[in-house]
Amino acid sequence: QVQMVESGGGLVQAGGSLRLSCTASGLSFDDYAMGWFRQAPGKEREGVSCTSRSGGSTYYADSVKGRFTVSRDNAKNTLYLQMNSLKPEDTAVYYCAAGRFTGWSLNPASFGAWGQGTQVTVSS
Repeated sequence: QVQMVESGGGLVQAGGSLRLSCTASGLSFDDYAMGWFRQAPGKEREGVSCTSRSGGSTYYADSVKGRFTVSRDNAKNTLYLQMNSLKPEDTAVYYCAAGRFTGWSLNPASFGAWGQGTQVTVSS
């Protein structure tokens, strides 16, 4: 059974930083591209970042480019999202997701396994 557990969310002031982690089990982690998504109240889920199976390729939504960094440790079955210079508009529930495809994608339909989410709140 695939399980993905996010951690690291919390409350931070604008301009601050957080590091999210997502630990996966029940799958061959390095066979999956991994992504971070977020969903704010009343809004659709949006792709934030994606990393290829090896971690050699990464992609970011324009809204977070230059502020967020995605990485993965395949030996630890763990995905990370370093978030710097946080803004109030970054407030959302953040989800990690796994997809069995080559390359990268920010389309939620490309991902078949999801974590339960972790809340990130950025105060102004």
